[in-house]
Amino acid sequence: MLAVRCSSVALSTARDSGGDTPMIRNTVLLTLLVLALPLATFASSSVDFTNSGGTLSSSSGTGTLSGTNPSLTLTGSALIAVKGLNGGGLIVGNDLGSVSFSTSALTGGSLQMGGTFAAGGSFSIAGNGTNGIPNVTIFNGSFSGPVTWTLVTLANGTHDYTLTGSLTGTWYEGGGTVYGATVQLTINTGKGYFNGSTNIASGDTNIVTTPEPGTLVLLGTGLIAAAIGFRRKLKVE
Repeated sequence: MLAVRCSSVALSTARDSGGDTPMIRNTVLLTLLVLALPLATFASSSVDFTNSGGTLSSSSGTGTLSGTNPSLTLTGSALIAVKGLNGGGLIVGNDLGSVSFSTSALTGGSLQMGGTFAAGGSFSIAGNGTNGIPNVTIFNGSFSGPVTWTLVTLANGTHDYTLTGSLTGTWYEGGGTVYGATVQLTINTGKGYFNGSTNIASGDTNIVTTPEPGTLVLLGTGLIAAAIGFRRKLKVE
């Protein structure tokens, strides 16, 4: 319906201005060129990964800002669900692969009471060939901004911790740069605090696989160039 209306407007404009048949044809063609841009280009396409278990440990015990600034490393966490990979639906399993990461150094706060880690480190999501998940490193990257380590005190006086951060890295298909974010929740540590090692209860990582905004800018630039070309052609005719 939108295409029909826009084409009608283009035809009407050309006729009212005394345009000839080539002008009408080229105007309509330019209109259809704009409408032909796939809506998917402007939509957000992402893949969601869920992990569970694994050990989250500090590089230097409980970790304070005195001496060597500590970092956190997750090992042995199983990938248990994937949604949206290659446009597919939800895939679940006890062990579809693994999620692992290491943060950069702590730059503020402490591991017991919560703090912030610098950007950098590493973050990896790997499949193992189970249930249609490819046996490759699906995402390999790092934290693109500060990583937040948050102490959550529950009503009963016990504690959880969450780790959140933005990501950037390489996607396994095409090797392009992609972006995302992760949230990792530890198991309840009781009324005590982080003591250098704990387990992950669950984690969720979302990776956006559509082109970055710069790609859309290039697409728009190309479209403008095409429009200029059509306009020059009309002047010649």
